[in-house]
Amino acid sequence: MKGMVFAAGLGTRLRPLTDSVPKALVELDGVAMLERVLTRMKSYGIGEAVVNVHHFADKVRDFLREHDDFGMRLHISDESGMLLDTGGGVAAAADWLSGDEPVLLHNADIYTDVDFVEMQRVYEASGADATLLTSHRATSRYLLFDKNMRMHGWTDIRSGRVRPERLDISGLATMAFGGVHIVSPRLVEDICRYGRANGKKVFSITDYYIESCGRMYIKGWCQPAGTNWHDIGTLDKLRRAEECLGGGVRL
Repeated sequence: MKGMVFAAGLGTRLRPLTDSVPKALVELDGVAMLERVLTRMKSYGIGEAVVNVHHFADKVRDFLREHDDFGMRLHISDESGMLLDTGGGVAAAADWLSGDEPVLLHNADIYTDVDFVEMQRVYEASGADATLLTSHRATSRYLLFDKNMRMHGWTDIRSGRVRPERLDISGLATMAFGGVHIVSPRLVEDICRYGRANGKKVFSITDYYIESCGRMYIKGWCQPAGTNWHDIGTLDKLRRAEECLGGGVRL
């Protein structure tokens, strides 16, 4: 596989930490999140990856240079002029992501020890265009899957909103998306077409999945029991992750 790390976010919910560093360089138990993600990718045989940058872009570049790109072939997708969100970020990086290999997409603010080899095996066995890491954790917004874990839509349980509109959700299971996914080269190309067809440079990959799951095979993979997953996107969540790892957040 190739890889892509979404490292361009502003990290506003992590202030004051992100007043001086980008979200991707916020440390969990003394290790920057970007380092954690890239070194895990490398340990699973991923030698080439894209890192998109926006907030404190130069600090991300300097960090990677100081660590010799962690022995990987890294490409910087510079979104300094405009933050493109996850779907737009993939489209902007498509020249590096194209080819015959699937791509592991990973949010920089997600910590997990999920086995990427097993996830890739599930992806390949299913024939899906994308395999999304999911779980039964409590949240307000869920993806909707049938009994075979094929995605059919999305819902916000607070408002009752469902997408696509008029989707019959009876019999569909609600699953939380974990910010880690494996996508096919075909899907990367389709994301680019989707952006062009809708006149969009800035769009969420979740919106793309919601609007495309009727014609593309988007499959969920439930996080195996005993694996860890933490979203460190807020100070409270970062503290909880630190507690689980036995460390302490340095503010």
